[in-house]
Amino acid sequence: MATPKNLSIVKAFTILQSFQLDEEWTTSAELSRRAGLPESSGYRLIQTLEELGVIARDGRGRYRPSLLLAALSRQLSIGEIVCEASLGVIESLAVRLSATAHVGVLEEGMVTYVAKAAAEAAVQTPTIVGSQLEPYCSALGKILLAALPRQQLKAFMNEGDFVPLTERTITDPAMLRREIDKVRRTDFAVDDEEVCLGLRCVAVPIRDLTGRTVAALSASDRSDRVTPERVELTRKLLRQSATAIGAKLHPRIIAKARIPAALACARPMNERASRPLSAVDGRSRAGASL
Repeated sequence: MATPKNLSIVKAFTILQSFQLDEEWTTSAELSRRAGLPESSGYRLIQTLEELGVIARDGRGRYRPSLLLAALSRQLSIGEIVCEASLGVIESLAVRLSATAHVGVLEEGMVTYVAKAAAEAAVQTPTIVGSQLEPYCSALGKILLAALPRQQLKAFMNEGDFVPLTERTITDPAMLRREIDKVRRTDFAVDDEEVCLGLRCVAVPIRDLTGRTVAALSASDRSDRVTPERVELTRKLLRQSATAIGAKLHPRIIAKARIPAALACARPMNERASRPLSAVDGRSRAGASL
């Protein structure tokens, strides 16, 4: 017999999830509305959360997440969690596509590569787990930029010039905005030799239970192999894999997720494919190398 849920805890977490931005000050009535709770019930929960130091109240009676909650969050790395969840899934994906698969997260305006797997016959890519790259030039980065709120995306666009890594890198702000708008409409992104000549990459978002993009998943191969037909197949398999990773981030929904059997477990990878590759000398506008 399943252990019954503590509904008060469930409702408290619903309140916490109702904060849309870390810096946002919000009224009790608005938080209750977002959480789908009666205002009186929501207010009592909010008072308890304030007494515990989880949320803070300003002089006007508005609330925001507290420094305690922020400190607890900093003890966890989203990249590490996503990396662990992706292991097995991206190895299988790489083998099925005979390509190189990457998982990346957005950290302080940069894409951090948190996981990588390559099939035996895959073309080598100049990426290392833990390295960072500006997001404007990669498929992973375009997915992560497309998930940003409008104001955060605007701030990123205004930070400085976009340095080309190849002759195909999009450096015009207006063109980049159109590219990101396209990613938002189609829910996938393509890097058309914009990071490395001869490499083409397709990426999709990895989402949490609320639909929020927490990471991106990509597959890279020689540009001559990534034809329009190949893009469609790659996009389909990437989405299946992203769903599988999302399910592993939330174990309670694994049983409900329809994960293809070929993606449910890893195939052993050879030593060469799993060994880190040397970085290239390309630099972004922030001075970070691949």
